Amino acid sequence: MRVVSNPALPAKSRGFTLLEVMLAFVVFALSFAAVLEVLAGSMRSVAQASDETEVALLAQSLMDTVGTEIPVEEGQFSGTRMERYNWNLNISLYSSVEGDDSSAHTQELAELSGIELYYVDLNIDWQAGSRDKEMHFGTVRSVMANFQ
Repeated sequence: MRVVSNPALPAKSRGFTLLEVMLAFVVFALSFAAVLEVLAGSMRSVAQASDETEVALLAQSLMDTVGTEIPVEEGQFSGTRMERYNWNLNISLYSSVEGDDSSAHTQELAELSGIELYYVDLNIDWQAGSRDKEMHFGTVRSVMANFQ
């Protein structure tokens, strides 16, 4: 039996050299490290979004208790929820901001209709890893002047 060789290939090119294998391994390792970094960043973003969503739902829940469990009157209320989130709720009479005509008209309308407006200010803070985080929420609640 006769061995036929391909004349286009030189006799020495029968495999990869050690240098080529090492270079391919370095390219693979750098690519893998880049992919891991992207995945780690994505996981951090998901954790942050999860915390912020949880805080927004907690804030909505707390704001819904104003007028039922928490009376709509001037004062401060605070507490802890889910053993992680500390909240501070401040209720004060709504006052118009100087230079803002829309809030002045709102206040006048409230006085004419017998409705009192209260500003509800909510701060929620929590620990995320080694960092302190805080979110702020605010709204205006109305109550009939005679029904406090």
